[in-house]
Amino acid sequence: MTSEKTKASEEQMAYAKVLNFGMWLGLAVLVLTFFVYISGVLPSYVPIDDLPKYWSMRVHDYNDKLHAPTGWGWASLVGKGDYLNFVGIAMLSGLTILCYLVILPILIRKKDTAYAVIAVMEVLVLSLAASGLLKVGGH
Repeated sequence: MTSEKTKASEEQMAYAKVLNFGMWLGLAVLVLTFFVYISGVLPSYVPIDDLPKYWSMRVHDYNDKLHAPTGWGWASLVGKGDYLNFVGIAMLSGLTILCYLVILPILIRKKDTAYAVIAVMEVLVLSLAASGLLKVGGH
């Protein structure tokens, strides 16, 4: 029995390259912003010493009590140490969209219409979901 090596396609390699770089960049941003937060360089929206008071609260009660923003409202508080941490999370969350955008020209060049349409649909659905325009669920 001979073993054949399977080669990754050009679009798989491009996707993996962007995903790998973005993952490490997002992780670095998370670590950096966490140290900014715990160092106190920036003021926090919720003081660290007060956090234990809120740990057992339901999300709705927490948001009401602290007037905490929901959805993309966190972006207005990015100057606060505790909300600065959301930058890395948002970066990691958007990484899949970026990966699809990177492989889209490759799929178009290869005339791989079905996968190009799927990639466009993925970008549209993920972007719509991330936009906050759809309000579904209890939050």
